Amino acid sequence: MPHSFHIPVLGLGYSIDTPLKVARYGISSVLSVVDDELIERMRAYHSQKRSISFHAIPKGEADSRSKRITADLDFLQETITSDFKTLKQQDFAIGNDICRYFELLPDTAKLKHGYDLMLQYPEGETKQAFQALLKNAMQMGAIDVNIMAKVDKMNYVDGEYSGDTNTDALAALRGFAESKLNASVVLSAGMNPKLYSYMENFEDFFPDENGKLKKKIILKVSDFRSALIQAKFLAKKGLWVSEFRIESGLNCGGHAFATEGYLLGPILEEFKLKKNDMLAELFKMYQSAVEQKGIQIEKRPKQRISVQGGIGTAAEHNFLLKHYNLDATGWGSPFLLVPEVTNVDAETLAQLASSTESDFYLSGASPLGIQFNNFKNSSIEKQRVERIEKGRPGSPCTKKYLCNNTEFTEQAICTASREYQHLKIKSLKTAGLSADEYQKQFNLVTEKVCLCEGLCAATYLKYDMAKPKESTAVAICPGPNLAYFSDVYSFDEMVGHIYGKINLLAQVERPHVFIKELNLYIDYLQNDIKQQLQNFSDKKIKQLNGFKLQLAEGINYYKKLFSEVADQASGELKGLYEQLAKSKDKLDGLIVE
Repeated sequence: MPHSFHIPVLGLGYSIDTPLKVARYGISSVLSVVDDELIERMRAYHSQKRSISFHAIPKGEADSRSKRITADLDFLQETITSDFKTLKQQDFAIGNDICRYFELLPDTAKLKHGYDLMLQYPEGETKQAFQALLKNAMQMGAIDVNIMAKVDKMNYVDGEYSGDTNTDALAALRGFAESKLNASVVLSAGMNPKLYSYMENFEDFFPDENGKLKKKIILKVSDFRSALIQAKFLAKKGLWVSEFRIESGLNCGGHAFATEGYLLGPILEEFKLKKNDMLAELFKMYQSAVEQKGIQIEKRPKQRISVQGGIGTAAEHNFLLKHYNLDATGWGSPFLLVPEVTNVDAETLAQLASSTESDFYLSGASPLGIQFNNFKNSSIEKQRVERIEKGRPGSPCTKKYLCNNTEFTEQAICTASREYQHLKIKSLKTAGLSADEYQKQFNLVTEKVCLCEGLCAATYLKYDMAKPKESTAVAICPGPNLAYFSDVYSFDEMVGHIYGKINLLAQVERPHVFIKELNLYIDYLQNDIKQQLQNFSDKKIKQLNGFKLQLAEGINYYKKLFSEVADQASGELKGLYEQLAKSKDKLDGLIVE
């Protein structure tokens, strides 16, 4: 790929059409395929905008979820390919999009060197030949999709279960697999054996006669062990993992999957040390599995490794790539401040641009029961509090993507729904709890918000396409790193910042990505200890001490790392020892007993 970064998935709506905006410039991005209603409306919107005929796929049609996803992905593929062809036909005149394509590239890219060289040539045949070579070498960015593997609601038609292949995740996968895209599916949020096994049904996931894969698999992982377990499961079925996308457990946007104290640096080190052995082991399994399917393969397919979560400077970007031999980094949350790239409504955008560290926090707002990076000033938070004050906590549940609770009902309902919260509060009132305990439980129940509506609302507001009576309360879930970016930026500025051509954080005091994550983990442990109120079980004490020990080992790793690289990047790494010492003192002060 021409670029050394990608834009990860951002909520449901924030990056739903990001490929339309960046893929023609060679930048890869990821969209969510959780919400087929949003997907259908976005296809209608962009078709109308471009005067392309649109044929609606009604919700009631058989297999509508899968068909809507396929239709949208095919639309994106055709539209972006057409945009890219148009761009390539342009003259190399300053101000044209073709020049922008090359100017966005990092200065270290061969293609950028070629472009700079071409500009120095006088007009004539040599320059034209050079330009033709450059055009020929241009590549589109990938249009990748994200499926949260465990967001896999069972679906019913007229009260009858519609079958295992029509659960939400499997229908979404089918939508991607049957599309014309030559792209990757990013599988996140843990392993779903049913979903992983279902991939065997689609030939695009298997190599063609040239050994090429039309559809690739990317695993989003938080540690080496889970990466290897999942990749082995797939390899035994003849399915190759083309990329491991390592994400910080806590220093990321959206759902936060805290590891047991394993920090990003040590995790990357483990990948660096073990990746060749892993590659050999996986290839052996893979080769044997595809042979059983009648496919001969000699050459080992490529396997990329990338990292994302909290990266904020060009120095961090370069260091991570070089020191850990990575293929790319992911930059997500900072792009929420780039209106050309993501969908954030004007009010939320202004709030994000003026936010500070204390506005971002780890919450229990997600109905999935997984911790969720949240933004204090979002309009959905205001709405949640108002509903509690009116004595009507919870949300109307219209989309039902996150229904996973059967505590009070036969069919699963959502814990953010008014129905669930009403039933749960009623049961709390009869549980004989003390006033303090009741309030604590009440707060936990009512902290949940509707993400199905909330994570789409900003998109509908930005494009002025909200329906009457539709909720426009915005949920947004940036990573804590966004606190250090305090403006609205252009696409060119943010890409320039990533590659060190400009510095958007020149006057900003910001901890190094590793230190920030370490401190988030120490705060997480501190909160976990507080929650126990000294009612520790032996099992919990063991778990907390293991967590603390892992963090202490991480600090030792960073001490050693910083001393090794201090000479190469002394300006960036000065003061890191002091920050580490502060973190160590705080960790040492946490008592588990």
